[in-house]
Amino acid sequence: MTDFSVEVYQNEYLAAGSAEVNAIVTVTSTGAPTGPSVSGGAAEVIIVDCSGSMHVPRTKLASAKQATAAAIDTLRDGVEFAVVAGTDESRLVYPYQHGMVVSSPQTRAEAKEAVTKLAANGGTAIGKWLRLADSLFATSAAPMRHAILLTDGQNMHETPRQLARTLQEVAGHFVCDCRGVGTDWEVKELRTIADTLLGTVDIVAEPEGLEADFRAMAASAMDKAVADVALRLWTPMGATVKFVKQVEPTLADLTARRVEVPPRSGDYPTGSWGSETRDYHVCVQVPAAAPGERMLAGRVSLVVPGSAGAEEQVLGKGRILAVWTEDTALSTRINREVAHYTGQAELASAIQEGLEARKAGDVETATAKLGRAVQLATETGHTDTAKLLSKVVDVEDARTGTVRLKRKVETVDEMTLDTRSSKTMRVRKKQSTEG
Repeated sequence: MTDFSVEVYQNEYLAAGSAEVNAIVTVTSTGAPTGPSVSGGAAEVIIVDCSGSMHVPRTKLASAKQATAAAIDTLRDGVEFAVVAGTDESRLVYPYQHGMVVSSPQTRAEAKEAVTKLAANGGTAIGKWLRLADSLFATSAAPMRHAILLTDGQNMHETPRQLARTLQEVAGHFVCDCRGVGTDWEVKELRTIADTLLGTVDIVAEPEGLEADFRAMAASAMDKAVADVALRLWTPMGATVKFVKQVEPTLADLTARRVEVPPRSGDYPTGSWGSETRDYHVCVQVPAAAPGERMLAGRVSLVVPGSAGAEEQVLGKGRILAVWTEDTALSTRINREVAHYTGQAELASAIQEGLEARKAGDVETATAKLGRAVQLATETGHTDTAKLLSKVVDVEDARTGTVRLKRKVETVDEMTLDTRSSKTMRVRKKQSTEG
């Protein structure tokens, strides 16, 4: 049985006239079962880019085939699965008729044999790949639905509007982890797909790295035990939700994904869970009140829909408070968890905006933004990010963020920094207010 706990970290004290309440909500699930017992509730689709560019270098498609075979091997008996080849069209590679097949030694062997025959030709239309995956998942009753998407290029054979429409239509149906191999794909494009489908995005610079990455993604999917978990936020009359964001392990803005649950509540999707911890930043605007007054500014709960007409299940609860005071020592104290993740979000924005400015030739903005990123990475102990930044800028003074743009930057270094800018570090917790 999977157990969930909800902890709320905040400084509930507000100065007179203040109206913005910030809280970090930490959700922890423990005891998720693993092994064959949970496999029957899982479905996996592996989407492999087979466009013409996968021939260059020749190791790219060979490595993609090996990686796909490794992911297939990781699927436990009882999991439903399918393999899709993506070009400017989408094609079901395995099984041979539309639908999913149950994983067994025989079906895994058949699927790997089918994968060996993949050839590279044609263009790239990622929306079509996702639509085929969606139609395959629709044939399955499995609650845990996960896809792996590999591409080496940009979505050249669809308009951005077509892809956006597809994402809107398939969102919430399955989780999708995206990987870009090489350096000819667009980070922002894959990040949008991953964020919309509640998955991850990363760069695999060398094709040889694909196998371990695919194996890890498939193994992670196999460990999920509870599907379609929503973070429900209730707010009082007169309050406005400014934002709800996942802030750890990666940054993802869930604000626009809200589904209204009357009265005065909304559900934000979090996808499937195994044994893990995630942090969310909730910001609520409340009507200002006089010193001495207090209110419940929000109530957070984790819910999963009931199956077969059963009632939904509440997995955990927490409260967000607001207390107005004239004591400035209380009201000006910044909660360390809120400060930590606010800094992490600023770091990601500074990197992404700095790299955009660099591409556009705006040296002044790029230098300022990437300098601020170096400063933040140094302050927060984000050593991995600091190392990646040092490949894009020459650091003169990390403490003040004084940098110079490097004249020559390897594309892979720039893309790695951009891709991993949304990965965050957990803050060490000290004290909590639990509901």
